[in-house]
Amino acid sequence: MIDKSSLDEIFPSQIQTPCYVLEEELLRRNLSLIKRVAKEADVEIILAFKAYALHKSFPIFREYIECSTASSINEARLAYEEMGSPAHTYAPVYKDSEFDTIMACSSHITFNTPAQFERFYPKVKAFADGSISCGIRINPEYSEVGTDLYNPCAPGSRLGTIADELPYPLPKGVEGLHFHTHCESNSYDLEKTLEVVEEKFARYLPHIKWLNMGGGHLMTHKDYDVEHLIGLLRAFKAKYPNLHIIMEPGSAFAWQTGYLVTQVLDIVENKGIKTLIMDASFTCHMPDCLEMPYQPAVRGAEKQPTPGYGYRYRIGGNSCLSGDVIGDWYFDHEPKVGELLIFEDMIHYTTVKTTMFNGIVHPAIYMHRTDGRWEEYRTFTYDDYKSRMC
Repeated sequence: MIDKSSLDEIFPSQIQTPCYVLEEELLRRNLSLIKRVAKEADVEIILAFKAYALHKSFPIFREYIECSTASSINEARLAYEEMGSPAHTYAPVYKDSEFDTIMACSSHITFNTPAQFERFYPKVKAFADGSISCGIRINPEYSEVGTDLYNPCAPGSRLGTIADELPYPLPKGVEGLHFHTHCESNSYDLEKTLEVVEEKFARYLPHIKWLNMGGGHLMTHKDYDVEHLIGLLRAFKAKYPNLHIIMEPGSAFAWQTGYLVTQVLDIVENKGIKTLIMDASFTCHMPDCLEMPYQPAVRGAEKQPTPGYGYRYRIGGNSCLSGDVIGDWYFDHEPKVGELLIFEDMIHYTTVKTTMFNGIVHPAIYMHRTDGRWEEYRTFTYDDYKSRMC
């Protein structure tokens, strides 16, 4: 925690809490590693908007990567208009009323099932005359993801087509396959997945042009074995030289690139439990903390009793939801009203999932540049909340 009196030592005086802060230096560190993996493994790595979509930072991204992946009409438009390149688009279903726009904004379109492909491929063929490459998402029925909410291969999953339901040969016009089985996973999980993919879909692999290995590859994590990943991808490409390999991680791009700054507004005690109430909300601004659930790191605090950290406090949000509270933290002093709470690693899968539930003020978004400048990406007002209603 940081005393409010030291606020100006960290942020310019005009920046108020709550706010998300994206660190340019840390973002470029991740981008550099991802670019190296793509070059050394001879694969294409693209940005998944479902994890990160702060388009004001896209000029930085374009120094390292060229393309992005979309899962909706709005994401496809964002790719085309702001990233400056057509999207690799996949959605569980497509709407007739949206599909023309999706085609206009996409270089690749992956369909969830052969039935979806058969329904829309005549439109693709007529519209694009071969300029859009089509694929089908497969479900290898294998995943190391332990939380069902994030497991795309859980029994009965609606995502992708299992081997028993995929026709052979593939329908004319299908040029690629796409699987997504990971969530913040490592290269050894990918190795196991590829073994299953080969076991179940090997007969298709020599006859397609590309294989999209989806997202969830957390290659920027400090413990990720990057060299193993590069070797794994090289070996796979050597076995199938006809394949262009695509990977579309989301978290890896923005992993540990920034934080959420909040301020303690009150301290409530009930039957010996002391709760810090901040000017932000878990349910509104850090939803994975309740959905996953995910235990965030708080700067200057510990999750377990630690020598020197003997003051135990719960942290609660400022919404009216009774469950807008999570966990206990241990501090090295008794927190005071006005002190700052900084939640680490709050850029990926956070800025894209926030809500304005309860009319709670939305955190501003800032970029902290490598030269020390603070760039305001966005602040939010009553009009932003009002315009979402009717």
